[in-house]
Amino acid sequence: MDSFLSNNFDVKPKHASDEALGKWRQVCGFVKNPKRRFRFTANLSKRYEAAAMRRTNQEKLRIAVLVSKAAFQFISGVQPSDYVVPEEVKAAGFQLCADELGSIVEGHDVKKLRFHGGVQGIAGKLCTSTAKGLTSDAGLLNKRQEIYGINKFAEAEAKGFWVFVWEALQDMTLMILGMCAIVSLAVGIAMEGWPDGAHDGLGIVASILLVVFVTATSDYRQSLQFKDLDKEKKKITIQVTRNDCRQKMSIYDLLPGDIVHLNIGDQVPADGLFVSGFSVLIDESSLTGESEPVFVNDKNPFMLSGTKLQDGSCKMLITTVGMRTQWGKLMATLSEGGDDETPLQVKLNGVATIIGKVGLFFAVVTFGVMVQGLLVNKVQEGTIWSWSGDELLNLLEFFAVAVTIVVVAVPEGLPLAVTLSLAFAMKKMMNDKALVRHLAACETMGSATSICSDKTGTLTTNRMTVVKSCICMNVKEVSNLDKASFCSEIPESAVKILLQSIFLNSGGEIVTGKDGKREILGTPTETALLEFGLSLGGDPQAERQASKTVKVEPFNSTKKRMGVVLEVPGGSLRAHTKGASEIVLAGCDKVINSNGEVVPLDEKSISHLTDTINQFANEALRTLCLGYMELEKGFSPDSAIPVSGYTCVGIVGIKDPVRPGVKESVATCRTAGIMVRMVTGDNINTAKAIARECGILTDGVAVEGPVFRELSQEEMLDLIPKIQVIARSSPMDKHTLVKQLRTTFDEVVAVTGDGTNDAPALHEADIGLAMGIAGTEVAKESADVIILDDNFTTILTVAKWGRSVYINIQKFVQFQLTVNIVALIVNFSSACLTGSAPLTAVQLLWVNMIMDTLGALALATEPPTDDLMKRSPVGRKGNFISNVMWRNIFGQSFYQLVVIWCLQARGKELFNLEGPNSTLILNTLIFNSFVFCQVFNEISSRKMDEIDVFSGILNNYVFVAVLGCTAVFQVIIIEFLGTFASTTPLTCAQWCVCVLIGFIGMPIAAGLKMVPV
Repeated sequence: MDSFLSNNFDVKPKHASDEALGKWRQVCGFVKNPKRRFRFTANLSKRYEAAAMRRTNQEKLRIAVLVSKAAFQFISGVQPSDYVVPEEVKAAGFQLCADELGSIVEGHDVKKLRFHGGVQGIAGKLCTSTAKGLTSDAGLLNKRQEIYGINKFAEAEAKGFWVFVWEALQDMTLMILGMCAIVSLAVGIAMEGWPDGAHDGLGIVASILLVVFVTATSDYRQSLQFKDLDKEKKKITIQVTRNDCRQKMSIYDLLPGDIVHLNIGDQVPADGLFVSGFSVLIDESSLTGESEPVFVNDKNPFMLSGTKLQDGSCKMLITTVGMRTQWGKLMATLSEGGDDETPLQVKLNGVATIIGKVGLFFAVVTFGVMVQGLLVNKVQEGTIWSWSGDELLNLLEFFAVAVTIVVVAVPEGLPLAVTLSLAFAMKKMMNDKALVRHLAACETMGSATSICSDKTGTLTTNRMTVVKSCICMNVKEVSNLDKASFCSEIPESAVKILLQSIFLNSGGEIVTGKDGKREILGTPTETALLEFGLSLGGDPQAERQASKTVKVEPFNSTKKRMGVVLEVPGGSLRAHTKGASEIVLAGCDKVINSNGEVVPLDEKSISHLTDTINQFANEALRTLCLGYMELEKGFSPDSAIPVSGYTCVGIVGIKDPVRPGVKESVATCRTAGIMVRMVTGDNINTAKAIARECGILTDGVAVEGPVFRELSQEEMLDLIPKIQVIARSSPMDKHTLVKQLRTTFDEVVAVTGDGTNDAPALHEADIGLAMGIAGTEVAKESADVIILDDNFTTILTVAKWGRSVYINIQKFVQFQLTVNIVALIVNFSSACLTGSAPLTAVQLLWVNMIMDTLGALALATEPPTDDLMKRSPVGRKGNFISNVMWRNIFGQSFYQLVVIWCLQARGKELFNLEGPNSTLILNTLIFNSFVFCQVFNEISSRKMDEIDVFSGILNNYVFVAVLGCTAVFQVIIIEFLGTFASTTPLTCAQWCVCVLIGFIGMPIAAGLKMVPV
């Protein structure tokens, strides 16, 4: 079985090829209900459609760019245009319609842009201001929405309950049984009249309807869970200026005329035009497939929805939204393509296919044997050419039993149990602050053997404050800052330079919110520095007005610094830089001394500053160095900001406390066989101090990124297993580490990331974990799970749920395969030996519901326990159907088969059954014992290798409810529905024996668990 599954049903958890996805579909062959079996699989035809649309976009944009370049060369003046404003647009107070706006941006139409007065002209015609944004008047916004539409793409309508009922009815075997029921009704009523002749047919119909409605209810609930999760996935907010106030807003509330603020890593939320900004580099690959980034500026102001800011920051004017954009149309098609199926879904489709073929063979043979018995009797009686109604009904019953064997034998519920368990886990994980974007990540996380975690915000709280500083060579505590005494000890000229550096060389911003209060926007590091500047009495608004920004180079994790060039009062140019302390300090050749004088940086000063950096770092502080230089030779905005020749202003130490519970979570990971490594851009001493505090750095080594990336393959093989910390790492260091762990060491790797440059590592890892608060949209798009609270403890929760999903599905498979084997062999052997089957079609349908829908509900929704994290991870090569499972399956099956064969052979003697009803009573006893064997086996399956199966049983109300309902319905079927289910009421003694037979399976299961495998 394992070789068949690995050859035909093996897909990767991420980035599976279309060939692999198509192959297993073809191998599946006979499928009872394709609509249900393939509901949660990718729609490959829609994906091909989306790929074709991408190719078309690529060609259209390529032509548009070429045309716009040509237009720049040949436009000598603005040509007259024949554009006429539609009456309804005029009446609404606008001077541009949606189609005209769309053609300008999507077509990169420079000619039209100039005709309409450039970006400012279009803003005027849209009745907006590039400085203040739209007004928040509800009436005006509604009018704008009517004319230009909303920023949402078309989605398939959610399926209602009756659609799921209809899909459940598409089951081929149920349809055949339905036809059998109709024939049975017709023949029965013709022979015995109403209602006596209708019992068998109505029993099958009622069973089919019960199966259909229970199945549809389960599927409908799953769909609602996925719908809730989809809503959460789409919660994307962005910074917008409206009513002259900066505010966060959902991208789905954006309208043409809105002014949006974008930073590195953001996704462009709608089509629009560049208003202002610096160093904007756009990645259009998601829309066009082109990997080469595009510069956006005043000359090329066109920004397309769905593209991503690879570098820089800017303000943009929204012009076109929703389905009027190419991204909207592409997303509508992609959403129909669906998610890739998970490896477990595919593997269980393989198991279902194998068992289905075996079941089909047994069903045909069973039908043949029973028909042969009937024909032999008729030949012996010489009545082969004359058939009575009873004989026809017998033939029909044989056929119904054979079809029902197929119903029971083909475990359609196996792959769907994966989906049920994943949907349940994803919903619960959402409550635990983890949003799963890709289904496969949920189950893969259960196999994780290594976690590569960021430090800032994941292991620490991400609430930063400047607690120490070294300004003008003087080290100061800043925790309880007294502004007067602090500034009195620093020369005024140095304070001015320091405040200018803090407020103008910053990726953060101090704005006025809706409530009129001052609010600091930006990363926690920037926020800490700006708060430090404000506490020194700085005025950010005055600083910005006094200087003109010439060029900005935003911080990125490769350079580990950011810079700005300013035109200061008097017309001279000054550059400021800040970043990783040792990197910025290495670019300094001067320093401001305690007298405020700029002096050369000698060995003594370098030693003092280096010692200060190390002292701060050893106290687990993040250190930043600030520097400036006068650009006396001038500066061209097209040039890069210099990296050397700076004057050191000072060093600040920023405290970011370790999150509560992290140390315990790391210890739990270690117990669970998961290696935790810290990969950070911070100074190595800071990294080591935090890693020790978290319990990550124990007996391993800490290395720096520049050292790590220079290692040879042989050196990496030796060092990587020992690495616990990588400091001053670049995104490619993280990518290299992840790739080596996955390919060379065959580990299942989870990696965290928040920045744009983390996307390659998130993409490469088995499970990419993006930060929900600090993470950029680019990182979130590349991730499989979004950690909504940026907390390492949540990652542990994801691992726990991943293990729970994997084990829950194993429990269900063990339970279902046991029922499959027993039901098949019992009916087949009985048909061969006695010429009839002890379990009728109606009874088998009830058994099918117990093991399929109800069994999945009970076993696939077990919540995780702490004991799960005391086991070793499955890893990459663990067999899904383990030796432990085979032991339990064969042991339980053997017991149940022996019991049923004994009842068939000696049941009448054991229970003193005589008279015309003796066979009916015996078959009822066999059916009842068989069902209670499954009820108690379901309890035993809760713990596959533990004897105490009752611990925590009451915590799973679904399990208790399913068991209770099964027992109650079984009593009803036996005692009150005998006419339809071919059963008869039993005595108390007979009931006790049936329940006892089922219960004995539990000590046998406990005994089996003591057998080593």
